[in-house]
Amino acid sequence: MNENNPLQDQLLTDAKSGSPDAVDRLISHHREPLRRMINNRIDPALSARVDASDIVQDVMLEAHRRLSDYLRNPEAMPFHLWLRHIALDHIIDAHRKHRVAKRRSLDREKPLVISGMNDQSSIELAGQLLANEVTPASAAIHAELKGRLDSAINLLDPDDREIVLMRHAEQMTNQEVSALLGLTEAAASMRYLRAVRKLRSGLLPGGL
Repeated sequence: MNENNPLQDQLLTDAKSGSPDAVDRLISHHREPLRRMINNRIDPALSARVDASDIVQDVMLEAHRRLSDYLRNPEAMPFHLWLRHIALDHIIDAHRKHRVAKRRSLDREKPLVISGMNDQSSIELAGQLLANEVTPASAAIHAELKGRLDSAINLLDPDDREIVLMRHAEQMTNQEVSALLGLTEAAASMRYLRAVRKLRSGLLPGGL
């Protein structure tokens, strides 16, 4: 989600002035990025029963209800990160609800396995991490790399997994990650580099 968006800035201004149309357009503007973000974090066992679009709709409704609170102090957090916080809460609630309903281990502490990172993002990341070990040259190798990458990401601890997803699945900048996690940019960068080192180790033979 890219916050440097003149249209969004204008919609925020108009929404703060009380324009209902601006409110609707502002929230709808983020529907697709939110859907991709939610897809990246739904456990496959849950996605078989809950469509990401249903969670997106719940997020949109809550954002609409709470927008006036956000607009009182929009400088506190970029709008797309505020929406992301709401979305994460709804994903956790969905896992908790279905754990109770189905007696499945889909709780807050369980890693949210990756399911929606697109093939191109996966191959680009795997290629960066294994440039000297593997050359993605065929569809079969691409599929194998993606499977290995998904498995390696899911074996990371939750903090490392989250920062990898933010940087690669959501294409967030280090500045955005630091703001969302409450870290300095230097600390966020170091956390990301540490996660990438662990991920690369997990992809190599005998890793994680």
